[in-house]
Amino acid sequence: MAQAVHLTPERASCRPRAVPPGRSAAQEPVALNPVAPDPVALDNVLELLRPGSFVRLLDQPSDLPPFQLIHCRGGRCWVRQQAWGPFVHWEVPHRRLSRLA
Repeated sequence: MAQAVHLTPERASCRPRAVPPGRSAAQEPVALNPVAPDPVALDNVLELLRPGSFVRLLDQPSDLPPFQLIHCRGGRCWVRQQAWGPFVHWEVPHRRLSRLA
């Protein structure tokens, strides 16, 4: 059985939504402002860090030079100090890093 798809005027720019059989589009909940950012989602936003850029730890001492970012994947980043050589790196959580200005 095919489901009816209704497009309401307030959601005309959004994708159509499927309405279960036996219900009308007026009975379906509609977000008041689908564009407004969710405060909980803003806590999950990570700063864009590009490979090769220099970063600092949030609690890094001022006398320690910045780290070079190798790459990030799955919330983890691999960094290195230039003095360490090319084969030595350190894995740290993405949230602990900030980009140099």
